[in-house]
Amino acid sequence: MPDVKITVVAKLKPGEVFAELAADTTNPVCDAVETGKEYLSVGMAIPEGFCSWAWADIQRDVAHLALGGDFRWINKPGSMVSCCTDGLRPVVFKLERIE
Repeated sequence: MPDVKITVVAKLKPGEVFAELAADTTNPVCDAVETGKEYLSVGMAIPEGFCSWAWADIQRDVAHLALGGDFRWINKPGSMVSCCTDGLRPVVFKLERIE
């Protein structure tokens, strides 16, 4: 089974939503991962040091790629763009099947 490389490509700032709903002690940008950091999922397992909340959101896409699937709306086979669904501090990941 192929491994899947996970790259942190963007940490978004939802602006108005954060200003309205975030607690005063909440960091406005996710501090669990760093932009540009790469992780490797081996055997569809969560990579060491990867955020468990983000993993809960992207693991189905990682599994799909690891099992040989592609996403017809993505122009590069073996790839996907997926994200953590933290509404206050979403993070975008690029997923790539390693063959």
